[in-house]
Parts: sequence; C-alpha cells; structure tokens
Amino acid sequence: MKGREPPRSSAAPPAPMSNPARPDARIDDPAGEQWLDRPALAALQRRKLGAMLRAVRATNPFYRRKLERLPADCDSVESLPFTTRAEIEADQLDHPPFGSNLTYPLSHYSRYHQTSGTGGRPVRWLDTADSWKWFQRCWQVIFDAAGVSAAAGDRVMFPFSFGPFVGFWGAFEGATARGLLAIPAGGMSTQARLRMMIDSGATVVCCTPTYALRMAEVAAKEGIDLPRSPVRALIVAGEPGGNIPPTRARIEQAWGARLYDHHGMTETGAVSFECTEMPGGLHVIESEFIAEVIDPEALQPLPEGRAGELVLTNLGRWGSPLIRYRTGDQVRLSGGRCACGRWYARLEGGILGRIDEMFIVRGNNVFPTAVEAVVRRFPEVAEFRLTVLEGEALTQVRLEIEPDPATANGADRALPLRVGQALLETLSFRAEVLAVPPGSLPRFEMKAKRFVRVPRS
Repeated sequence: MKGREPPRSSAAPPAPMSNPARPDARIDDPAGEQWLDRPALAALQRRKLGAMLRAVRATNPFYRRKLERLPADCDSVESLPFTTRAEIEADQLDHPPFGSNLTYPLSHYSRYHQTSGTGGRPVRWLDTADSWKWFQRCWQVIFDAAGVSAAAGDRVMFPFSFGPFVGFWGAFEGATARGLLAIPAGGMSTQARLRMMIDSGATVVCCTPTYALRMAEVAAKEGIDLPRSPVRALIVAGEPGGNIPPTRARIEQAWGARLYDHHGMTETGAVSFECTEMPGGLHVIESEFIAEVIDPEALQPLPEGRAGELVLTNLGRWGSPLIRYRTGDQVRLSGGRCACGRWYARLEGGILGRIDEMFIVRGNNVFPTAVEAVVRRFPEVAEFRLTVLEGEALTQVRLEIEPDPATANGADRALPLRVGQALLETLSFRAEVLAVPPGSLPRFEMKAKRFVRVPRS
C-alpha cells in the first residue's frame, strides 16, 4: 500500500457531556464519545433516547400514534414498537408528499433526499439544519477512523451523482466542515473523473465498491497507473462489497490503496465504519445509534454472534427520527473492546446480505453476496449478473459472466465451467454459467443492480 496509514488510536478519557435542553440539541463533543466504555455508552444512549422520545412524542404525528399506549416515562428501547419501511411508505401515501414523521413544522426543514428505490417505492426524507449537522458529525467519526484529516493534506474526491439519493452528500459536507478539500465529480464520464482525480491530487475517494472497480477498469484501458496515483484510501458504501474479501482484494490491488468500508441508509443516516486496526467488520456508531439483532421471523432478540436482522434507532436525527427500524440487513453483532480502543459493537463481516434477497436453492439459503464472493475470485471476470428463477418445484440460477479482455483468453471456454464448479464446491448448488460478450453487461456508478429475481408465477 502506498502513502501513510493512520496512526493507531488510543483510548481517550470521556469528554464531558451535557443534557440536551432544546429540540435537536447535541452533545458538545461527539468525537470524545467514541472512546466511552460500555457502561458510559449505555448511560449516554439512555439519556439521548429519553430526550429524543420526549421531543418526538410531543409533536411528531407518526410516532405519537405509534407510542400513544406506552407510559410517558418509557425509556427502554426494547419496550418500543418496531418501525418498518412498509409503514413509512404507507404513511407517505396517506400524508403526501413527505408523510407525518416530522417532529417540527415544515418550515424548519432544509434538506430533501429520497431512497434509490431498490427496496420498493422511493421514500422521501427531510432533515432540519440540526439533524443534517448530526449526519455530518457521524461522518467525522468515519473520517477519524480512516485517518482522513486536513492537517495531513488530504483531498477527498466524490464521484457520485449529487442527485436526490443521499449517497455521499453527508460525507461531502462533513468533509468541508472538517476543513478538507472536497472535490465534487458528479455529471462527468469516468475518464473525466479519473483525469480530475489525478490533476487535483486527490488522496481519498468515496464511492461504491462497484464504481471503484469500474474506475479501475477504465483506468487500465486509459493507461492510468492507479497504484502510482496519490490516492491512498477509498471509503466505500452503498452495497456490501467492501467486506466481501475477494472484492476487497481486487479493489485494493487495482488501486494500491487501503479500502475502508462504511454503511448507512437514507432513512437512518451514516451508521457504521471500519477502523484501521481491525479490518473485516464495521463498528456501529453506538453513541448515535442503538443497534439490535433480531430473528426476522420470531421478532425476538438474538444472542451475540448469531446472524439476524439489524434493527436501528437513531438518537440525534430528531427532525425525522426512526425508532427500532427494521433495516432488512443481515448482520452478526459482536462486542468487546477493539484494538482501535473503541467499545463500539462490530458487525462482523460487515453487511452479510439483504434478507429480502436471500433465495433457497436445493435447501440452501443463499445471499447474492455469497455468489459475488465466489465470482470475484476470478480476475478473468470483469462483470456479472445473477438471475434467480423461482419455479413451483425447483429454483434455477443463471449467472452471466463477462470476461475481461485484458486478463482472459477470449477463447477460454473453460471459464464458465470453472466458475460453475467453484459455486458448486463453495455454495453446494449448480448454476447455469454463461459467458457474454465483453462490454455487454451494465456498469454502475452508485448501487449495482446485478441481482434479478423472477418470482413464481
């Protein structure tokens, strides 16, 4: 890896805290909260949750209806009802255009975003100025963990669309608030973005894992030597690829840079980050979120280390809060103090997959991320698309792979056979693997749409 690695963190004494005394008020020193031990974190969460609930129950129509039967002094997250995306979608249909999950008058809101629509109907999301500052402060923790700083001369490039999807908007404005040179690269071709990246001396790139691979693919065609560029780190989000080991390895090798994974949602905010000392997992910013893992069928909490659905309560986005939000992400949560000095819980292996994307073939539960982990072992495969046809008696899986002309022999008819054999040996099912012409599969700037599901008729 080129460039510098961030210095190893050491635990700092807890920063003094103050009770929020006004709507959307925040703790004065959020960076200091990173180093609280478990009892102090739990106390902080209880206090923030109680303050948020008092504000929300007073003026937020959506949660007033959901919480009206609970005692006024209820401050235990386990006793609160779950919130689902279906509820949010229905509420916005019933109370167009923004729904009733608004704690303040509409005149208090200054930011508009909406979901990408990959999980169903796009959901609109509004933020007050204070809630948006909270979003940016979460990004300060993410930048801290990756060692990104103005003092080190970092310049951060953002090659994303800058449309209504929240994408890296919070990161971009969090970077400017941190004093970093933030380089916008929306509305440009990949070739133009690469030239801007080199010419501006960008040291950090924020993008999806898919687009990091696409930029590397185009750079190879253009004769750009990415490992010799100033870029030393990539912060990726938007899909699980950053913690799929073969995908991660391919990105780091192509760029000669360190990858840092992150995940968040338009609805919840910026949730997690990967630290320097312990790659392969994501810390939840527990000073700003309460994280639970439940059995998605029984809706009961699961013990530490068991895979289940991630449930989140954000504690500082009072303008449009979410309480016990069922994210649909499958995770495995672990505790303990990390080598980085933080006591934040970790999502081991990052986001393991979307629960609604799991398919069953020959009795095996399979996530598309598991298929990607196999496909990315083959450097000869530039891109792929997975189609699952769910029939009455049998689920069929078709995998289209696009050979990379730079590394694959165009006449290598054995490549589909080798990929198919790897799937069988790793995931215990047979797939129809087809080679398609180079350049025939779509490329993506934001979230990739490689998974196609054809349900039973």
